[in-house]
Amino acid sequence: MCRLLGYVSLKPESFAQVVGEKLPEFISLSSVHCDGWGVATFDHNSNESHLTRAPEIAQSSLTFQETISKTRTDGALLHLRWATSGIPVSENNTHPFISHGYSFTHNGAIHPATALDSVISQKFKIEIKGETDSERYFYFLLTKIKELGFIEGCKAAANYIRANVDYSSINAMIMNEKQWVVICEHHPDRAPDWAPDDYYELKYKSDEQGVLVASTGWNQPGWTVLPNHFMLVIDRDSFAVEVVPL
Repeated sequence: MCRLLGYVSLKPESFAQVVGEKLPEFISLSSVHCDGWGVATFDHNSNESHLTRAPEIAQSSLTFQETISKTRTDGALLHLRWATSGIPVSENNTHPFISHGYSFTHNGAIHPATALDSVISQKFKIEIKGETDSERYFYFLLTKIKELGFIEGCKAAANYIRANVDYSSINAMIMNEKQWVVICEHHPDRAPDWAPDDYYELKYKSDEQGVLVASTGWNQPGWTVLPNHFMLVIDRDSFAVEVVPL
């Protein structure tokens, strides 16, 4: 189980500028989601990406604080990891994942972790470095994106998992230089026992300056809930936001 946050903006900005004064409240969620953190940036104009991640608690990590304070980008994903039982805490298992012009984060669990291996193309399967279901989910998305294009590939991958695989949540964010897709697909009754009813919800807010999307667990006044079984599709040129059914 994990916490997700991402943004795209009109100009390069820091997480603090985009998220505002509530950013420390989001970061404090790493006290529970304590098995790793990662930041992936994907600049819209330069098409340059960068990844920094570590299998440690974000809130107490000097590297995390330095990364957050120095990051200036017009597109970024931030992930706080709480490892699925049985999957090791290691850098290779820490999100985000970056490959072939896409960055990716996931919240939830797919059972077993190798459930998608048979439907990942060999081109992408050889790139798998860790043990997580999440990395395999990413390369399955890339398999379908190569076959069908970005939006239809994401939809097809999510619907395949819905129909054929055991999962608690396949909530995910995947970004390239032109678009950003947020998948909201989960079983609310399979959240952790202690978690509030909205644990798996994703919320967003958007305006002419950009779009911000995040998991719950912190104060998000005025944000809009992305319905379960839907995708959010964001155009990075116009910041147009479309809510698309799976």
